[in-house]
Amino acid sequence: MNIAAALNDVRARLHEAALANGRDPASVQLIAVSKLQPADAVREAYAEGQRDFGENYVQELVQKAQQLRDLPDLRWHLIGHLQRNKARLVVPLTSLVHTVDTPELALELSRRFAGIAPETARLSVLVEVSIAGEEQKHGVPPEKLSELLASIEALPALSLRGLMCVPPFTEDPEGARPFFDELRRLRERHGGAERLPELSMGMTHDLEPAVAAGATLVRVGTAIFGARAPKA
Repeated sequence: MNIAAALNDVRARLHEAALANGRDPASVQLIAVSKLQPADAVREAYAEGQRDFGENYVQELVQKAQQLRDLPDLRWHLIGHLQRNKARLVVPLTSLVHTVDTPELALELSRRFAGIAPETARLSVLVEVSIAGEEQKHGVPPEKLSELLASIEALPALSLRGLMCVPPFTEDPEGARPFFDELRRLRERHGGAERLPELSMGMTHDLEPAVAAGATLVRVGTAIFGARAPKA
């Protein structure tokens, strides 16, 4: 896999999708999803100017952060489900946690971050919404979103930045569009972009519909790094 060429292709897709929808391409940030990829692949993408990388598994994030600690301004995003007992491992490493889905997890993240950071610092978080109610996926149900947003805003060491979703997979990328539109509508019902500036949605398969629906953070792995090896 030629990571440099693939990364440039993805950037071109994002650029074109933004322009096609009357958006500034700079308003869409690419998160390169490096889960189950070797640290050397991250280095290759970093050499091409990529700075934001997404990891699903806490132990893998910890390992890669150690292996790549020599790279300045590399930013890690936790985009997979997070258990409370692993919050302590995540808070020193991540610039953004995309998957807060309970008040209890938010409280633990705030408590852990407050223990290691200056008093005025805040850990940026997104709320993961169960946009389609799929049992096998995590996320807060839309009817409980208001309560979770308020609980995060009441915590001293967290900064609420927006919403995230993972829609059901459909063969047609446009099949994801209704779910992306619903996440945007939920944002509008809960304070709009002023309160929730970020929408984390869209992956390799459906990044164009996500950008059309207003995504500000797009999580792309396969189109950059190729197919992943099975998780051991």
